[in-house]
Amino acid sequence: MDPFVVLALVAAVVVAFFAASTVRIVPQARRYNIERFGRYRRTLQPGLNFVVPVADRINTKLDVREQVYSSDPRPVITEDNLVVNIDTVLYYQITDPRAAAYEVADYLQAIDQLTVTTLRNVIGSMDLEETLTSREEINSRLRAVLDDATGKWGIRVNRVEIKAIDPPATIKEAMEKQMRAERDKRAAILHAEGERQAKILTAEGTKQKDILEAQGRQQAMILQADGEAKAVELVFQAVHRNNADPKVLAYKYLETLPHLARSDNNTFWVIPGELTEAVRTVTRAFGDEPTAARSEEAATAEAAGTSPESRVPELDPGPAVSLDAAAAADRAEQQAAAAVNDAKAEAAAAMSPQTPRRAQTPRD
Repeated sequence: MDPFVVLALVAAVVVAFFAASTVRIVPQARRYNIERFGRYRRTLQPGLNFVVPVADRINTKLDVREQVYSSDPRPVITEDNLVVNIDTVLYYQITDPRAAAYEVADYLQAIDQLTVTTLRNVIGSMDLEETLTSREEINSRLRAVLDDATGKWGIRVNRVEIKAIDPPATIKEAMEKQMRAERDKRAAILHAEGERQAKILTAEGTKQKDILEAQGRQQAMILQADGEAKAVELVFQAVHRNNADPKVLAYKYLETLPHLARSDNNTFWVIPGELTEAVRTVTRAFGDEPTAARSEEAATAEAAGTSPESRVPELDPGPAVSLDAAAAADRAEQQAAAAVNDAKAEAAAAMSPQTPRRAQTPRD
């Protein structure tokens, strides 16, 4: 083979090798750190890049997208001397590829250790209950410390989340008992509140029922009183309109008299003074009115010690009183006296047997 052809082929291969070594294609969201003779030269950006063959070489290839790092559970002691296992999740992003490659040897290990130490400092100032209920505060304090420390490493910590907090088994059992006790307490409170509301509603219903019944009785009594008042008014109007004579009124008076003592609370009964007049009226009603008048006049004269025959008439004496008229007057007075005695007996029978009633007539 011709030596010139061989040299041409070798030169072509060398040129192709140098051309391939000169061109560097960087993918999107990647950064390449270039060193020239062992010293940092520059960082290649995504796209087509050219380097010096043999002199330049790629030291580190970094991904500038947001990364997720989950740490293993680490034991942490709380303020009340309880050991809890806490594992965290970090969201970080490389902002300076040169600092991430040359300012720290292993940025993931550095972030992990810094997270553990910061977490122990934060949790050490809290008790267990506060630790379990203050995750947001813990996350904020962790992020502030990590972001400040990793800034010089060319890394930005976007978020720090506590994935789990595992207290000891005995603490878990005590917490479960406390949770059950709290639930039983809330159930008892709700049950008591329900009974209280039921009793209140029942009392209000009973109250409304009593009020309505009382109003109904009141209206009934008012209507009954109005009816009785109207009935009495109609009776009096009828009596006055028909002009009842004293005989009817006297009879009704004697008929009503026994009803005065029918009440159980009456222990004293007074016979009104008008009883004699009522008896006289009834007497006149049963006998001859002129004869009764003459018998009354004879009784008055006899009480005065004189007789009608011994008096000297000033005027025309009129017809003489016969024995039959006198007998009729005596029968009328006996009937009236019997009516009065019957009225007294009926009134005495209407009285309460435990408390005897007394009947007396006002003295003249």
